[in-house]
Amino acid sequence: MPVQTIADVDLSQKDVLVRVDFNVPLESGKIADNSRIRAALPTIEYLIRRAAKVILLSHLGRPKAQKNLKYSLRPAAQELSQLLGRPVLFLEDCLGDDVQKTIAEMGPGSVVMLENLRFYAEEEANDREFAKKLAAYGNAYVNDAFGTAHRAHASTAGVPGLLPIKVAGFLMQKELEFLGNRTANPERPFTVILGGAKVSDKIGVIDALLDKCDNMLIGGAMAYTFHLAQRKKVGNSLVEKDRVSDAQAALQKAEKRGVKIFLPADSIATDALDFEARTIGAAKTVSEDIPDGWQGVDIGPKTIEIFGDIIKKSKTIFWNGPMGIFEISACSKGTFAVAKAVAQSSGISIVGGGDSITAINKSGFSDQISFMSTGGGASLEFLEGKEMPGVAALMVKSDKH
Repeated sequence: MPVQTIADVDLSQKDVLVRVDFNVPLESGKIADNSRIRAALPTIEYLIRRAAKVILLSHLGRPKAQKNLKYSLRPAAQELSQLLGRPVLFLEDCLGDDVQKTIAEMGPGSVVMLENLRFYAEEEANDREFAKKLAAYGNAYVNDAFGTAHRAHASTAGVPGLLPIKVAGFLMQKELEFLGNRTANPERPFTVILGGAKVSDKIGVIDALLDKCDNMLIGGAMAYTFHLAQRKKVGNSLVEKDRVSDAQAALQKAEKRGVKIFLPADSIATDALDFEARTIGAAKTVSEDIPDGWQGVDIGPKTIEIFGDIIKKSKTIFWNGPMGIFEISACSKGTFAVAKAVAQSSGISIVGGGDSITAINKSGFSDQISFMSTGGGASLEFLEGKEMPGVAALMVKSDKH
């Protein structure tokens, strides 16, 4: 069911709790990638223009229910302030009389960010009393954090249940549109590109997307589990032997449904890998079979050409997961070649998942992608058809309010 958005309700002069996803990567206390903060700007700016009080809720990292300043949202508040070009008041807690008093004294159109919700165990436990305390700060709720919508936490499922108005922000709306409508009713051919290390992380989404797509391109270490399923040699490549039957089932389903699955026709292989040092030993291009003592670390030039040709002819593309160990420059060619092909395609391009977005940003082609999902795990669960508690808690288009 389509959910209502902030454009469907009157939020002017309201005290609006906005769940954002500012779970951003930090390096030495500084934000390494502000994509998620920038993605929330349209919603925040829309509310400011309507003279709403904007009360931002988020988590950052896994502080294990302890007040650990390593996971403070202060850098995110400072970054947001710079992007907005206006002050963002940062509060050193998310509960307490001081928080209540500060919010009460805020003027229309002002923005405040509360400290990391996960400093409290009650957030992840979806504790009702905790949710009540948060809900007391506002009289309307906006969820613009698709990346946490698959979790039934206090700020995603508890708080909206306590407020009369609960709608999606513009980012949430775009996520649901591109990951929902554009993949359920795609322009064809629809090509899915999946990479990353583990079949176990993607088997649900592979199964679901085989019902929708025309082509599936598989790279990354997960491709070697598929090669094992085809009785090919994989040398010392990373594989999940207990998932070979899942790979076989996917190959059989694809054949039955007339979906073409493309696996690497060649790989870049190495005889030594040190991920921490970001180095590999000797490297060579090998055909489908990888010799003993060698492991696949990227797709090879022939595969890059084959994948590129299919991507070029596609009208809808969904990409999740790198083609190799792209953090090491010697193993990054395949991922960056796919990034370039997806960006330069004339079709609708949807990129989901942290590593894919990092790769697209590093490739310099991010401005040519139709939509980059901030969701990560949430985008995969949504594509699998699992219920999203953070979406289910919002008002649907037919609701009366």
